[in-house]
Amino acid sequence: MSAATGSGSCRFAHYFVVCGVDTDTGLEPDDGAGQYKTGQEKKFKNCSLCAGFEQSPVRRSFKSKVLVHYPENTGKNPFNKDAVNMLCMPRGLSFRTQADERHPQFHSFTIAFDDGTRSYGFVHTFYEEVTSPPIITAMQTLYIESLAGASGCLGCVGSFDSSRDTLYVSKALCLITPLPFLQASRQFLAQLHQSVTSQTAPPLPLESYIHNILYEVPLPPPGKSLKFHGVQGPIVCQRPGPEELPLGEYPLGEAFSLLGVENMVKLLTCALLETQVLLYSQDYQRLMTVAEGITTLLFPFQWQHIYLPIISTPLHHLLEAPVPFLMGIHRRDGAQRSSLHLPHEANLCFVDIDNHRVEAPEDLPLFPDQTELIQELSEVLLQFGLSPQGGSMITKLSSSTSPTASPRLSSLVLEDLMEDRRNGNLGGEELAVLERLQALARKCGGEQTSEGRRAMEMEEEDEEMKASKMNVQLREVFAVRFAAIFSKYEDFVIHSAVDLDSWLSNREGAFSFDKGSFLSLQPATHLHFLSRFLETSMFSSFVDGKVISRWADREPQQQLFDRRLERERLYDTGEEDPRPCSCKKGLLLSESVRAVEHRLQKADHTAIHPHLLDMRIGQGRHHPGYFPKLQADVLTQDNAKHAFIRKPLHQLKLLDMSPQAVTQTHREFVNGLLSECRVKTKRMLMERMGKESVELCQGEANITGLQENTLIHGLCDLLERTWGHCLLQVRAQPLTKAVYMLLSRLTVFKPSACAGSHCSEQRTLDDGTLVPKASLTQDMRFIQTMNEGLSEVGQARAWIHLALEKKMLSQHLKELLTNQELLRQLYKPHAFLLCEEEREQFLFHLLSLNTVDYLCFTRVFTSICIPYRVVIIPMKKLSIAMATVNPWVCVSGELGDSGIRQFPKNTQEIYFQCKNLGRLSTLQLGQENSGLLAKCLIDCVMVYNEITGHTYKFPCGRWLGKGVGDGSLERVLIGQLLSPGVEDDSGRWTGTPPELPSPSQSVRTVLSSLGSRTRMLSVEVQEELREAANNLVKHFHKPEQERGNLTVLLCGEGGLVLSLEKFLLHGLKSNRLFQRNVFVWDFVEKAVISMETADQMGDLHRSTIIKDPPCDLLCHYVNAINASSRNIGKEGKFQLFVCLGIRDRLLSHWFPLLAECSLTVRTYEEGALLRDRAAVLSLSRILHTLNDFTVTLETALVKGVDL
Repeated sequence: MSAATGSGSCRFAHYFVVCGVDTDTGLEPDDGAGQYKTGQEKKFKNCSLCAGFEQSPVRRSFKSKVLVHYPENTGKNPFNKDAVNMLCMPRGLSFRTQADERHPQFHSFTIAFDDGTRSYGFVHTFYEEVTSPPIITAMQTLYIESLAGASGCLGCVGSFDSSRDTLYVSKALCLITPLPFLQASRQFLAQLHQSVTSQTAPPLPLESYIHNILYEVPLPPPGKSLKFHGVQGPIVCQRPGPEELPLGEYPLGEAFSLLGVENMVKLLTCALLETQVLLYSQDYQRLMTVAEGITTLLFPFQWQHIYLPIISTPLHHLLEAPVPFLMGIHRRDGAQRSSLHLPHEANLCFVDIDNHRVEAPEDLPLFPDQTELIQELSEVLLQFGLSPQGGSMITKLSSSTSPTASPRLSSLVLEDLMEDRRNGNLGGEELAVLERLQALARKCGGEQTSEGRRAMEMEEEDEEMKASKMNVQLREVFAVRFAAIFSKYEDFVIHSAVDLDSWLSNREGAFSFDKGSFLSLQPATHLHFLSRFLETSMFSSFVDGKVISRWADREPQQQLFDRRLERERLYDTGEEDPRPCSCKKGLLLSESVRAVEHRLQKADHTAIHPHLLDMRIGQGRHHPGYFPKLQADVLTQDNAKHAFIRKPLHQLKLLDMSPQAVTQTHREFVNGLLSECRVKTKRMLMERMGKESVELCQGEANITGLQENTLIHGLCDLLERTWGHCLLQVRAQPLTKAVYMLLSRLTVFKPSACAGSHCSEQRTLDDGTLVPKASLTQDMRFIQTMNEGLSEVGQARAWIHLALEKKMLSQHLKELLTNQELLRQLYKPHAFLLCEEEREQFLFHLLSLNTVDYLCFTRVFTSICIPYRVVIIPMKKLSIAMATVNPWVCVSGELGDSGIRQFPKNTQEIYFQCKNLGRLSTLQLGQENSGLLAKCLIDCVMVYNEITGHTYKFPCGRWLGKGVGDGSLERVLIGQLLSPGVEDDSGRWTGTPPELPSPSQSVRTVLSSLGSRTRMLSVEVQEELREAANNLVKHFHKPEQERGNLTVLLCGEGGLVLSLEKFLLHGLKSNRLFQRNVFVWDFVEKAVISMETADQMGDLHRSTIIKDPPCDLLCHYVNAINASSRNIGKEGKFQLFVCLGIRDRLLSHWFPLLAECSLTVRTYEEGALLRDRAAVLSLSRILHTLNDFTVTLETALVKGVDL
């Protein structure tokens, strides 16, 4: 490969940096370096040198400086001195004496840019003897002052005496590269430091090696390896090819060994769902290893939020960020988890690396096929001799570096140089260097080619090869699983825009992925995870990239993923046998492993060797133990000015510690929260409105119940982050874990909602229990008394669910925010809740959710007890006094029924408490038929949920009593949920539009005359019948979680029962005077009697029909219904007849039998539908289509009938 100096974008390294103590400016205490302060730790009051420190200066941290960096700048990657200094020495300067351990340390860091690219820094920190008299004198002065302030605790003070102790200070060598060349960078820095500590001078001045790696070592081409030379020996780096997974050198084996397989899978799940992830360790390199390991395993997806694996204490205000993040903080010796007070814990994944523990959010779903995934990962680790349990230490990959860290010997460079000499790659100047090296090697015994030396070299190469292979195999496990889950994702991408500009302008309101259809094809066990993952920015960005690829180049990782999917389809035989998948996975794995082996065993290219530079006499002199002052003129190159300079980086803004920058950062967080609230509420409205249009028969469903729960979970997460933004620690109280405790403390200062005369308005249950009022305080107290075993986080989310269902969320939060004085006590000045304009907009967006109905509290907390109120409303003009009736009710819902509840005498209202019934569907209304005039014309029954505020209306419009109407003493009513409205003068609630259709029992139908029924058009009757059957078919073809109430489709307005009743009423004759009501059950009873009589008389013409099993079953069912102990009346009996016939797949056989009955000719007019063979045949076919479905009837419909 040519060694021409390339631009910064194609060089192996961008910068070489040295950080340490600046002897010109002296010592400056670093108040914030090291650890996230606890409440017990004393903080420095000011920045003066003699600020009353109680620690020995040997135990304190001081501010470091960037001493030199080369080059000054690169065109597209401007150097940020403050950020690099902070990341190179996050603990600041550390001092040691000869009595302390001074092992070199290694760690790395990364800086992420807004365009998704990153730069990587690799830092080798060592201790260098202090020779500056001012520094030594200052340390002696600080030590004497620390003795005076130590209050006699001399055992805690590190001793220092300048007359007898040697003082050392930390210094950092850093290499910044565009790609994560971990191993090569580490070896180069270690060799550089070893040459400094060696008593023998290196073959060339250090400037030669630094200049070489900065300007003469290029990036290896994709799919190739490159060999370049450090101070002591050759170093090899390699890049994966275009068909391989992206470069990832951070050892995944170490991450899995530290945490264990189960914890790593849990951590990866948290990252995929974009929870806040906080890493915690004493070792900076461990923080980086785990963070990079997790982001590497995300392929093909990419982390979209704050990514700072290493942050120092001055940046700990970023932990208050109300957005997803992946950050790491350092742990001091002896510090405990309990000493950390973190602003957000409801949605936080806390990873204690040193103690091998992961604390995930309490509602974290399982990764798809998690058990099989853990087993597969464990097998890979065992293959390489690692324990899947975690907690093991890998000394090879530890951040500490011994003085003899590199096993390479100085003489190894001779072999490479001799090879180049034989190949003719060395000129006159290089030959002179070679002769000098040979002489030095003879002096040091370097010409001994012992087998031990070669064994050490092979051992290091084997370890690197082993780590690379393990990385490939572990990454392929996840890559193959993501490919299996999203193998057909392209089929669900929605391309709605005609060009890029129109898509960008409508991006926020557009749907780019059909989530409902995608989820409907996934296994049920995967839905909890996938429904939440599809809502992440990570997945949205992935889909957006696919949409944009129509007009622009795809992102490289997405290109690779799509090519892998295409390759999978070539091997896809359509069989469900899992073995082909294993073969394909093995093929990909073997190809990747072979490619890595080939590149590491033999370098494809060799970079130019380090060579002598044009240096001034006296420069580059070797002083053992001291890193020399580098000659700047030979390490600085003039860089061509590029027209494009990378815009100011958001990630670098986060590293700015100035007060103005901190304020601006949190201002951006506030704007981000407001934008997220607008997007989330808009999405919830659009999805929920789509659902309601289906329930009103106006469209197709595009959301499942699971998706709705996911959206509400996201809203809870948003509110928790909003309420936790910049929350202060309250004296004498621990910090809250979630919004619930904050809400509790805010309401403590508000006057009680039960003060004064309002308390007298509280209702009492039949057992004497007070019914909670619909106020903020009462709602919170109810949540506290729920016997659900909820944590504080769970209680907070329960309160949000309840407020959302009651359409009171915005109002409750607004009420809480009225106490500005308390808010200022609880929050920092730049908190979201103290930004008045943004806060009002936030509440306005939440208010928009009141336009749709949710049952999120009712359907999630199914085991709690709910107080209900039931009111019977009689017809005003046609009713006899309710005082003569002793009614009872039994309310049924999705989760069960209330049992029979008897009304007290002379009352129309009852209160009772029972287990949550869910969404109410039916109500049984009956009476005991005691008293002289025990009859009443009922208009409707109203049921009120006293906790959620929901109102259900059960229309009746029928008489209840013997001798009137159909003589029913018991009716089954179908309910509808009313939208919140105002109560009119009749006590009935109005709301539009109703979420459920009105039931069939209506006053209009009851009072309509027979004449009006006979005039019904046959076409209209048949159309209604087909519509009713079609609604049932659509009901069963929907996913189970999308289905509505089957009872409504059977017995409600426009239901099958009413349609069949109209069919039988069409053309029905009547001899009754005054055109009194006619009931189809009379005809069914007479038809059955006629069939049984004809069978007994041996009518030969009818015998073949009578002996047919359907006919026997028809008679049996009708007789069983009549023999039932329930007094449900004629209409109730016909309803039960239809429901049982549908359930047992008999109804399609019964109507033809009724049509062929001899009674039909005498009872129906000639033009009646029942006498029309074509109409009866069509009806039979329609009913036969319903036989394909399993119908499960509510208990209230079939109670008392054993069939």
